[in-house]
Amino acid sequence: MRLDIYMAQYWPEYSRSVWQKYIEMGLVRVNGDVVTSVRYQLGEDDEVTVDTLPVASFDDDTLPVVYEDEHVVVINKPAGVLTHAKGALTEEFSVAEFVRPRMSEPDETNRPGIVHRLDRATSGIIVAAKDNKAKRLLQKQFQDRKAHKTYIAVVKSVPKLAEAKIDLPIERNPKQPSSFRVGAKGKPATTYYRVLASNGTYSVVELKPETGRTHQLRVHLSYIGCPIVGDALYGSGKSPIGRMCLHASELEITIPVSRRKTFTAPLPDDLERFIEEIGHAV
Repeated sequence: MRLDIYMAQYWPEYSRSVWQKYIEMGLVRVNGDVVTSVRYQLGEDDEVTVDTLPVASFDDDTLPVVYEDEHVVVINKPAGVLTHAKGALTEEFSVAEFVRPRMSEPDETNRPGIVHRLDRATSGIIVAAKDNKAKRLLQKQFQDRKAHKTYIAVVKSVPKLAEAKIDLPIERNPKQPSSFRVGAKGKPATTYYRVLASNGTYSVVELKPETGRTHQLRVHLSYIGCPIVGDALYGSGKSPIGRMCLHASELEITIPVSRRKTFTAPLPDDLERFIEEIGHAV
């Protein structure tokens, strides 16, 4: 049996892809000798042992907290920070790793407390739960569309209508599985937008998604010919501020115990300066 397959079967708490990384890191031994080939063929009498697995420490990392109590923590996520690790192996600081030590109940997954997500390049408000009851309450609101989100974005060009609803289904793009597209077989997706300012080249828009599909705002805006500035995946290309111009500015949600709250995050300095340059309102 291949070494990586053996590891995944006999230590299922980690996926095969994670074991492949650990093998290549030299943490797995066969008969006392380090083996770094995931394709190594094990014999029936071979003895496999695992050295101490690395545990990432993020004690010195922090994130700006907007609000916190015994049940939830609300964070103003900077652009560039992941919401949670992409796999079982945690290799970099994320919102989830910031939340983990704050949990009042243990959560050994790679996304402790996470109930919704923001793309790495998106800044702004994100809420996380510190216990299972709060997590279920928050998740249900996102599922039932009772959590109301507002975003500010800078897009290329000028939308044809100053204010409109985009109601177009979104599906995974089979030609590029890491991306999505508008498609008849997709899941329903609705976005409300309003143009706040424009200089002809760029427009500042307020976005209120009614649904929460992956990449929804990016796909919808790209489809109407106004991709978010800096969104290389959906056709915008380079950004004057070196990143995607999308910010989660507001979240209205009910937190335990039955308190309706609205959390806000000011625009990051780089995005605020760019918006000021765009200038006059429409």
